[in-house]
Formats: sequence, C-alpha cells, structure tokens
Amino acid sequence: MSQRLLVVEDETDIADLLRHVLTKEGFHVGVAHDGLTALEAFRRDRPDLVVLDWMLPELSGIDVLKEIRTSASTRGVPVILLTARREEIDRVLGLELGADDYVTKPFSARELVLRIRGLLKRGERGAEAPETPIRVGPIEIVPELHHAAVGGRALDLTVTEFRLLADLVRARGRVRTRETLLSEVWGYDSEVLSRTVDTHVRRLRTKLGEAAEWLVTVRGVGYRIQDPALER
Repeated sequence: MSQRLLVVEDETDIADLLRHVLTKEGFHVGVAHDGLTALEAFRRDRPDLVVLDWMLPELSGIDVLKEIRTSASTRGVPVILLTARREEIDRVLGLELGADDYVTKPFSARELVLRIRGLLKRGERGAEAPETPIRVGPIEIVPELHHAAVGGRALDLTVTEFRLLADLVRARGRVRTRETLLSEVWGYDSEVLSRTVDTHVRRLRTKLGEAAEWLVTVRGVGYRIQDPALER
C-alpha cells in the first residue's frame, strides 16, 4: 500500500508540480491550498507525512503545525516545512515549533523526495522489530512503542526528537557527530544543515528537564548521552 502524503501549498503551479512528482514516485498525494482545508484533510486522511507551506491563506502553516503537534495521536506525523523565508531565525523557529525538516523555495524536487523518503524510512525502521527498553542513567526509551521517559516521567516528543534521542541513547556514551546524526536521523548529509541538529538538540534538552545535563555537547564535534559527573 502506497504511503499517503498531504501537500499544503497555496500556489497552484507548485502544488500541481509536487502532486505530479510525488505521485510518480509512488505516493498517494492529497493537496490543500489553505490552512483550514489542510487541517480538515489531515484529520480525515491521516497522512504519513505532510509537506507544509509556511505562508497560507485562512490559517498559516505555523498554526497548522502547532495544531498537528498538539494532539498525542498526530504529533508523531513527520512535517516538512516548505517556505520562501530564508533567514536562519525563520528556520530555527520552524524547527523549534516541531517541524522535522525545512526546505526553502526555490527547491529541488529530487532533494525534497529524498528528504521525504528519509523521514518515512526512519519511521519504518523504528517499527521493524520489537526491542526491549534501553536505559542510560535516568533516560529510558522503548523503540517499538515510540516511548521515552525520564525517571518514569513520559516525554512528549515528536517523531524526529524521539529518533534523535534513541540514536544517542543507543550509542551509550559514544560521540555522534552532526553529520552522522543528519544521515541516521534525517536520512541525508549536509554541512549547511548542521544547525538542524543543533536546534533539535536544544529542544530535546528542554523536554528532558532534569536529565538535560546528560545530553552533552562535544564542542566542534557533536553530541553524546553520558553521565554528567564524568564531565567534571
């Protein structure tokens, strides 16, 4: 069964192009041209991934993103934010609000397809085989349940935040470079997009609460999960 994508784009030419390209790639593609219609389509069709334009009539893409991330039943759906806004602050804002990836216009259709497949592939890998809980200090993850907790307190993570934490926990103290995390968590490799990793790590630290100090920055290299006492 083909995976379902929802493309939310108010520019008809771009929406038609994306529908054509993604349909040829084997996806079932739904299209919405404004924010309100997008939410209706999302609730009705429950897509596997959303390509979401930032600037939309009726309701902005950011508001649509916030709504998707509000519900426990939908916050795990990957969202790629598509926008003409190129400033770093806009990219960081989109990621901090829960977008899994960020693509600026004009964009390469091939690159977008690769990013879509990368996010979907990571989700499939997480569901392939049951695993027992993995614990490092106060942090626990149960991959097959998409469950993460700190000291028994469940964490409210997006799909990418969970994959990022799971990758670091599985490494058990080993340093994971930004390039490795981009490849393993997002499914692509780009030095330009290393800030994508930094932004998600910053958001993940906030959600880890009292365990945030276990997520250690290795300056100039990357990150690892490690007992903070070892850093002193």
